[in-house]
Amino acid sequence: MTRITVLDGPLGTELARRGASTALPRWSASALTEAPALVAAIHRDYAAAGATVHTANTFRASPRAYGAGWVRAARDAVALARGAVPRAHRVAGSLAPLADCYRPDLSPGGGPAVEREHGRLAEVLADAGCDLLLCETFPCADEALAAVRAARATRLETWLALSAGYDATLMSPAAMADAARRAVDLGVAAVLVNCTPSARTRAYVEAIADAGVPFGAYANGGVANDEDGFTPRPDTPEAYAAHARAWVAAGATIVGGCCGTGPAHVAALAAVRDESTARR
Repeated sequence: MTRITVLDGPLGTELARRGASTALPRWSASALTEAPALVAAIHRDYAAAGATVHTANTFRASPRAYGAGWVRAARDAVALARGAVPRAHRVAGSLAPLADCYRPDLSPGGGPAVEREHGRLAEVLADAGCDLLLCETFPCADEALAAVRAARATRLETWLALSAGYDATLMSPAAMADAARRAVDLGVAAVLVNCTPSARTRAYVEAIADAGVPFGAYANGGVANDEDGFTPRPDTPEAYAAHARAWVAAGATIVGGCCGTGPAHVAALAAVRDESTARR
């Protein structure tokens, strides 16, 4: 019997909802020094809601995005996640696009230099004790694959999450399927769709279904802005769960929440997981 794995939800928009600063370029990573107790509280809330895989707050803790002190920030992010969730739960280290996840035109692409840059954070996350590495929110296939190579070099289990963007225009389902297959050839253990509107995600889930590894999605709701990255306009938990049921019907075994969702949405996903288990 294949059991549904429930991921956590976002840190960035949840931190903003709770009053923390998420100013760019550090975005959610600012809270690692300004509000670490709040980061830990959000991790705890997602665990209580039913998530069993938790992504450390390292989306913007890279050398380029965070700047001086990034190593300490990345290590602190992993420690905060590890200390806030049950021991049996898994902690993922996040590797994000080097420039802007909604601007593939700014991506440095692939190649050895890009792989080395992603590798700096990957090595710190592996040494800090992550259970797996999550290369996430990549709309550029070449950079995504460079990040995957860097993550795989640590010998940790690696997942890849590809994004069509907040308006589903940055990747076509066919392009995402091709990138997913190439990532599987590099050894990723799972492929996902993320940071794409929940109502537009099913087509992408169906496109990656034949990649040959477990697959799933964690979608979002809202619009991008230039001040703090994202303005949430989320689905209700019930509406979000209805989308997730469609992903599960398409064969998805990994579901979670991205920008604009929160613990209530994760609780709704846990209910979807439990429904799926009961049917089997």
